[in-house]
Amino acid sequence: MRNRGWAGVAAVLALGAVQACGGEGLRVSTAPEADDLTVCVGHRPVNSLPDRDDGTPLMRVVVHVEDLARKRYGAVYTGLSVDEDDSAADIWRIPSDAFDTAVCEAAVQGVTLRLHDTDVNGRTLTRLGDRIVDDMDRWDGRFQLREVGSDERGFVMVGVDDPATAEPILKKAYGAKNAPYIRVEYADQAELLDEG
Repeated sequence: MRNRGWAGVAAVLALGAVQACGGEGLRVSTAPEADDLTVCVGHRPVNSLPDRDDGTPLMRVVVHVEDLARKRYGAVYTGLSVDEDDSAADIWRIPSDAFDTAVCEAAVQGVTLRLHDTDVNGRTLTRLGDRIVDDMDRWDGRFQLREVGSDERGFVMVGVDDPATAEPILKKAYGAKNAPYIRVEYADQAELLDEG
């Protein structure tokens, strides 16, 4: 999970059409200029979800969404990030009416869920990232692989010393099917911190 600020979301929400949807007390807004964005604004009582983590309404919903994804929706769930400033979570998933309904019904009062479309699930990204890490020494002499991590937005971020060299090599090595999910960026050499 990564905390992010989301500039401009208020404008998108204000332009969205609000309509009644499936769950009791649930409002869903879809902004016309953001085809891949569905917004659920919770109205259920906060105590309708178990008190977990730090007990804030947002964290209760986040833990619940992660549990749902792990237990029943791993085939469509990509990941999420938390926006504490706006009491919101951004959730990326392969579009699924069942998952969207389950997630939106979990939204409690004061919490907004923003659902974004992807075409890949988190399991696939994890496997791809693991393959890249397992091949770490394969690239010696051509570029240095410094970081690898799945990003909840639907790709594997690969940090290297020379992105221009590394990107075509990595995309070719893992095939056309995986190439769209590999993003290569420059990453500094990791350094040990002096604790003295």
